[in-house]
Amino acid sequence: MIRVLWWRGLLFACLWWILAEGRLDGWLLGSIAVVAATWASVALWPPAAHDVRLAALPAFLAFFLTNSVRGGWQVALMALRGRGALQPAFLELPLNLPAGVPQVLMTNVLSLMPGTVGVELVAELTNARLRLHVLHQDLPVVAEARALEQRIAALFGVSA
Repeated sequence: MIRVLWWRGLLFACLWWILAEGRLDGWLLGSIAVVAATWASVALWPPAAHDVRLAALPAFLAFFLTNSVRGGWQVALMALRGRGALQPAFLELPLNLPAGVPQVLMTNVLSLMPGTVGVELVAELTNARLRLHVLHQDLPVVAEARALEQRIAALFGVSA
């Protein structure tokens, strides 16, 4: 917990320093703001059992950027072909990630990928599933989601 407080406090102090443009005359108010922001962040987002593994972050970002660009091209080509190229559908995707931040990250990242939107994350005691809206039902959304799930599992050091 001390480590979390230290890192978050440092993050908010750096943010204050940037906002104050490096000036020292605002640090009296800044220190109050840093302490309040650190306390609020711990109260609203308690330290999780899932730490991010920085070694897996480059692979995750590369996967996300590559699939975003490729998905953007797919959506652009569908838009150029007209409405007939679209076959929107809802998909139910069972999730193998642990509850909490990994599942929420999966939902948000899929929503950022072109052609998919996470509509509902249903987290039950024994299983979780994600309801997705896709622009075309024949796109390999499930395979891409499984690959993303593996990247997120590696990012948090869990099994999927």
